[in-house]
Amino acid sequence: MNLVIAYLFLTFAVVVGTASNNYAKSAEGFTLVIPSVLSAITIILCMYGLSNVMKVIPIGITYASFAGLCIIATTAVGIVKYNQIPNLYTIIGLTLIITGVVIVNLFGIKE
Repeated sequence: MNLVIAYLFLTFAVVVGTASNNYAKSAEGFTLVIPSVLSAITIILCMYGLSNVMKVIPIGITYASFAGLCIIATTAVGIVKYNQIPNLYTIIGLTLIITGVVIVNLFGIKE
């Protein structure tokens, strides 16, 4: 597997990880069956994607990238679906997360 495929798996993991977060919110404390099951399925798919990424990209860089991108994507879902508008400090923090993910991926991977 090459670096491009690894990043495709990372993208997949972020998408299904974000979906899992959304389903977990919709599950109302895992009291609703369908969103609870969907949350479980998507988190398993997410872990599958991450395990494939870690074949090529070191675990620290993989998880830092995944976590940062999932935070950003989940915040976007919160804005669109739940009308949860971030304040100035949240925006600053999210900007720092994006900056960190970019730095880790540009300078942290040695081939």
